[in-house]
Amino acid sequence: ATTAKMPPLNLGDELPNLKIQTNEGEMNFHNFIKDSWAILFSHPRDYTPVCTTELGRAAQLAPEFAKRGVKMIALSCDGVEDHNGWIKDVVAHAETKGDFPYQIIADESREIAKQLGMIDPDESAAA
Repeated sequence: ATTAKMPPLNLGDELPNLKIQTNEGEMNFHNFIKDSWAILFSHPRDYTPVCTTELGRAAQLAPEFAKRGVKMIALSCDGVEDHNGWIKDVVAHAETKGDFPYQIIADESREIAKQLGMIDPDESAAA
């Protein structure tokens, strides 16, 4: 199946209303955002050192984003089960307490990442 190429997104552009699966369940992206701002950050794989460090720092900064009414969500090209295990590593590395502050989208097929222009569709299997 060929995915239609979406034009590049710029800051402030509206993302399509994607149906997504996260470590907390299935939802539509626009229902998650509602009338707030959101930050979506993407990582190619779970358990990589750089990605773990970045997600940990984002978890540490989550209260600051919440104060400003910004919802956070991540995307990784692994599944929900992997995300749930990875979250434990992120929490341990970042030394955060309490519930993990944001969801991680499961994109095993890499369709969302391709649709949003996050990875080259011709090299998506190697991402």
